[in-house]
Amino acid sequence: MPFQALQRFLTALRRARYPGSLAYWERRYAGGGHSGSGSSGRLARYKAEVVNQFMLKQQIQTIVELGCGDGQQLQLGRYPEYTGFDVSPSAVQRCRTIFHDHPSLHFEVYEPETFIPDRHRADMSLSLEVLFHITEDHLYKLYMEHLFALARRYVVVFAPNEADATGGYFPHVKFREFTGDVAQGWVARPADQSAPRPQFFGFFLF
Repeated sequence: MPFQALQRFLTALRRARYPGSLAYWERRYAGGGHSGSGSSGRLARYKAEVVNQFMLKQQIQTIVELGCGDGQQLQLGRYPEYTGFDVSPSAVQRCRTIFHDHPSLHFEVYEPETFIPDRHRADMSLSLEVLFHITEDHLYKLYMEHLFALARRYVVVFAPNEADATGGYFPHVKFREFTGDVAQGWVARPADQSAPRPQFFGFFLF
């Protein structure tokens, strides 16, 4: 089979087996999977350094993260008061187990269709390598609305800001130029000018 035909066949097979982003991540975590390579090692340390320094500089006391995953990245954070949400109940339970001795860290299941941001507002909301894993347009729209509604002062995002060029080869990934979908009233400033791809973006409410 020619390479291009094989690639099309594999793409179609992956799409047929993909259950949607919510079911995909629950199945992945329930089966013992992790948040991905970006949540450990060099990239995780880099993200933690940028966020920790930003929090210290801006004197941020409360943080809410929309997409906390399995808690690997969180272990490098220095957050005074933190609430992490994730669409996967298995990931939330894993985080509760890991951080059971940390009373300032809280974890809840994120249900996009019924989520009420006003109940969980914080100084800063955080999204680290989450946006390109939300493949459904309506869930992406809800996520963006919730992410900015959660924050009183700052929103920090780590994600590529580019249109998807993968051709759907990996159905659980969909890149977006998300800065065009930021809530009105927020101003974007690079959180770190030297950032590798994906990039950090800081959003400030004026």
